[in-house]
Amino acid sequence: MIFQAIEDLAAYAVRVGLLEKSDRVWAVNALLEQLGLFGWEEPAAPQERALEDILRDILDWAVENGRIQDGVTSRDLFDTALMGRLTPRPSQVIRTFWEKYAQSPQTATDWYYHFSQNTDYIRSYRVARDVKWVTPTPYGDLDITINLSKPEKDPRAIAAAKAAPQSGYPKCLLCRENEGYAGRMDHPARQNHRIIPVAIDGRDWFFQYSPYVYYNEHCIVFNGAHVPMKIDRSAFRKLLDFVKQFPHYFVGSNADLPIVGGSILSHDHFQGGRYTFAMEKAPVERAVSFPGFADVEAGIVRWPMSVLRLRCDDDGRLVDLAEKILTAWRGYTDEEAFIFARTNGEPHNTITPIARKREGKFELDLVLRNNITTEKYPLGVYHPHQELHHIKKENIGLIEVMGLAVLPSRLKGELAALGEILTAGGDPRADEALAKHADWAEELLSRHTFTRDNAMDILRQEVGMVFAAVLEHAGVYKCTPEGRAAFLRFVESVK
Repeated sequence: MIFQAIEDLAAYAVRVGLLEKSDRVWAVNALLEQLGLFGWEEPAAPQERALEDILRDILDWAVENGRIQDGVTSRDLFDTALMGRLTPRPSQVIRTFWEKYAQSPQTATDWYYHFSQNTDYIRSYRVARDVKWVTPTPYGDLDITINLSKPEKDPRAIAAAKAAPQSGYPKCLLCRENEGYAGRMDHPARQNHRIIPVAIDGRDWFFQYSPYVYYNEHCIVFNGAHVPMKIDRSAFRKLLDFVKQFPHYFVGSNADLPIVGGSILSHDHFQGGRYTFAMEKAPVERAVSFPGFADVEAGIVRWPMSVLRLRCDDDGRLVDLAEKILTAWRGYTDEEAFIFARTNGEPHNTITPIARKREGKFELDLVLRNNITTEKYPLGVYHPHQELHHIKKENIGLIEVMGLAVLPSRLKGELAALGEILTAGGDPRADEALAKHADWAEELLSRHTFTRDNAMDILRQEVGMVFAAVLEHAGVYKCTPEGRAAFLRFVESVK
């Protein structure tokens, strides 16, 4: 069985273009070495099977024969090493990418995206397991996902990582040194990972795809140096430089402060891709203007978070105005609106920026953020409040800001179980895992009659409405007359 699986894996690599037909014997020997085998029994002709099935056969053999432990982390480390044996060298990948870029930027990214799937860096079969739906709301159709593609650490991996010597290499999951790295029990293997160098704002940056693909062609653009996130003039320039090179992609940055930033603040990076989020579709509800920038279209976007949209033919003018708005916001305090630039010397105001090119013009969305905390809201005033934590407690980063909820995997089972209980007239408080949803469930029962046929549809719709409320909580200016008046006070302060 193992020789057939090796033959099938080598044939797969040839079929999807990772290797040439003449590489087949070399590939078989490379896989034999990885498996600790020194002989070969000629199998039947290669079978055209799904990569997941081929790798499962090899991993099962490796477990049965003591090559690896049977756990998700051990299996992932081992099958990545196998795929790394079949992945072309970085120089080959870079050369092919830019050859295709000469045809068109989209030709290059189309090829690179499929390449990243073919190498199993993007595990498409796991991404396909994510639960996804769309919820209509007053702000547009919000994307809801329950993430199942990012594996959770198994207990053996946690124990092994704790016992292993600590390593500071690579410094983080985004560093360029991850390319080709063998991984550890506490750090994913990346032998099948290839990155593309890009120059933005005259600096050496790199381009790759996210292995978890929360949306179509979800890419990451990251600094070649391990330096912290920073929103400044250069960040706006870099975003627009990337859009100039890849006009079919949007690109945005998480904010650079805790609570309102993403999960990795230690390494400067952006996220982008080919996807139209609800926020991009949201219209400008009120046009505004800024002194000296009559050539820039500007307005407040009809969105639960506080968004200024800037549009202009000249990307340099957008950078100039964005810098002016950022500088004003960094130092802006409006006690009546509970906006404080600093408390006890700690800065609170920053921006989540998103760049795109639309209808021939450059566009920047500037989302105003504030990370102040209080005794009542210790995780953040402009953060999901306690009553929403049963659905979403994590930071509201760039992806959520634009209208895509990335919800924890626990919700798949919890929602299914909650639907069963509500259909049967049971009490969620009697179930330890569901007790957190009890108050929400009681409120839902006051508005809905649950049956086996409609329970999950109702729960999905209501989860989407919770996410809309999450975004409302994260907005520094609310969608009320008072909130919009306060928003305009800030706009008028920008000189």
